[in-house]
Amino acid sequence: MSTEIPQPNPQPGVAERAIDAATDVSRTIGEVAGGLHAAVDRLTLAIEEARKPGRPLATVAAITREAPLASLFVAFLFGVAVARRR
Repeated sequence: MSTEIPQPNPQPGVAERAIDAATDVSRTIGEVAGGLHAAVDRLTLAIEEARKPGRPLATVAAITREAPLASLFVAFLFGVAVARRR
């Protein structure tokens, strides 16, 4: 008769590995979401700055309000030029 106490299996079970993997994925998703949120905040701030009077987006918006068809034509030409580069 042996008096040894059985040692627990040193390798984690399938359920424990699945929980660990889910925890890692959850952390990764949280980090990505945080990074995306920070990027959106920076982009929003940059757009707000560019819309101030005398800045580029304010100028483009004013020109677009005054001459929408001409602005559309210029945007179309710009799109064609960009598409041809690729």
